[in-house]
Amino acid sequence: MSSDDVEISTRLRPGEWTEETLAVLVKEYQHKIAEMGAAPDEIKTHIEHTEAGGVKVRVEWDRVPEEY
Repeated sequence: MSSDDVEISTRLRPGEWTEETLAVLVKEYQHKIAEMGAAPDEIKTHIEHTEAGGVKVRVEWDRVPEEY
């Protein structure tokens, strides 16, 4: 991730999420990044389930470098 990229992330503890609420949260984050101007292929989503039953969510705008 470069210094120009944008990231929205959160960690949810066990009991704070379900598969349904996780899907809604991810879509919200993706929508926010898209509203900032990201093209669909520039939006990268990372979901990591922890051993304790939590989840880490990261949605980033992986900007394509502009040609000069």
